[in-house]
Amino acid sequence: MIVRPSFPYRIALTGFLGLFALLLAWNTRAGASGPLPVSLMLLITISPLLLPMRGFLKEQAKSTAWLAYVSLIYFTHGCAEAYASVASRYFALLEIALSLMIFFGATFYIRLLKASAS
Repeated sequence: MIVRPSFPYRIALTGFLGLFALLLAWNTRAGASGPLPVSLMLLITISPLLLPMRGFLKEQAKSTAWLAYVSLIYFTHGCAEAYASVASRYFALLEIALSLMIFFGATFYIRLLKASAS
């Protein structure tokens, strides 16, 4: 069975948009009672996703690879939150799932892109 490069890209794109929406919802609605202002928390949590976003949305391989690396930050954060906080465990588990969607989707997209080029 031959998989086209667009299928893993759609998986990574779904994970990216889902993680973006999750971080917005988590920091504005659910976790708004922290010691830091909401705007600062949004700046800290969403900025790493914005760095490779332009190239990723244009389906550039280099930006997609960087997004795969950046998604590991969110995977680590989700694991730490799932272990430490009972109140936000479901948000953390969703963050883990979405970051893994980004990582594996982006990795397979780059791999299939390289295979189809050669």
